Amino acid sequence: MQRHHYTAIFFLLLAGICGIIAAKEFLSMHVPDEIYPSPSLTKKGMLGDYFSPIKGTAGDTPYYEFDSGNPGAAILVLGGTHPNESAGFIAAVVIAENMKITKGKIIVIPQACASGFTATDPLEGCPTHFTIPTKNGKRTFRYGARGGNPIDQWPDPLVYRHFPSGQQLSGIESRNLNRSYPGRPDGSLMEKVGYAIIQLLQNEKIDIAFDLHEAAPEVLIINAIITHEKGKDIAADAILNLEFENLEYSLELSPKNFHGLSHREWGDSTNVFPFLMETSNPIQGRLRGKTNEELLLQGNDRFYKDASQLETVRITYEPGGEPISLRVARHVEGFQKLIAAYNEQFPERIAEIENLPAYEEIMKNGIGYYLN
Repeated sequence: MQRHHYTAIFFLLLAGICGIIAAKEFLSMHVPDEIYPSPSLTKKGMLGDYFSPIKGTAGDTPYYEFDSGNPGAAILVLGGTHPNESAGFIAAVVIAENMKITKGKIIVIPQACASGFTATDPLEGCPTHFTIPTKNGKRTFRYGARGGNPIDQWPDPLVYRHFPSGQQLSGIESRNLNRSYPGRPDGSLMEKVGYAIIQLLQNEKIDIAFDLHEAAPEVLIINAIITHEKGKDIAADAILNLEFENLEYSLELSPKNFHGLSHREWGDSTNVFPFLMETSNPIQGRLRGKTNEELLLQGNDRFYKDASQLETVRITYEPGGEPISLRVARHVEGFQKLIAAYNEQFPERIAEIENLPAYEEIMKNGIGYYLN
């Protein structure tokens, strides 16, 4: 055998090894994250229970229902609408794994866009997983893409035309769950998932619903509560109470001419009071430096630090950056204050939720302390 034959064999073996490693990482993105709901759990089901055509598809995803058995408000919490917004997903997990409800019921969907958790966005260099230490060992979660996996909904159209408004957006937005509402039963995968969520809101007679998000630090809606106009008084009361705790949130009203978003379409299509919350996540921004698990968890980036000192971004950027513990703490605290504000306005149909950590508790103990 000639020398160049050995060289060729070597590179074939090397390519095979690289392929095996890549395949292992690819397949790991399809392994579901484990969720350990609190003892208050009364039912675990799948979103496809509300719209059978998505059963068993890449759009189907677990939900966790906690029913007190006592009359009261019905609540829906979505995390993972955008799987690359990890604090929204983890905040939903913290709620599901700690809460106790004594009046009303709550349904939590930690990974609303299940398809998006099986891939990462191309050319972003993002990690596929991140690990959080807990009292009982480490827990690893997937870091996904903003939209659904292209394998599950292909090809993207050149222009995405929202149904039923006819609003036109970039074709890639066809895989964005938060541009799909109210969805349609014979539409794309994301439109079917959006339709299923609308069916859940209607069938369960949900009173108040939450969609937990994150955004790049340079985006103007960070650290905000966004709501349909019918929820503005509830949001205003909650924000006032949050300010008493030195937590700043801005109140943003859902634009009437921007369609497909949860805070607009949930409010228009159902009786629910919808609220979308945004925190500031440096791993999503354009100014960021090295993109890795440390940035996702610690949120500490020197370029954003410089930008905050120059006051070119609307973040305070504490010396410790924007860690996931802070971002989850803001979501969990905002959720509790919005529930309290809703209860004040509708005392005849309240929700009573216990055992959720306060902002200061999460900041003191870390989020791992509240993961089972």
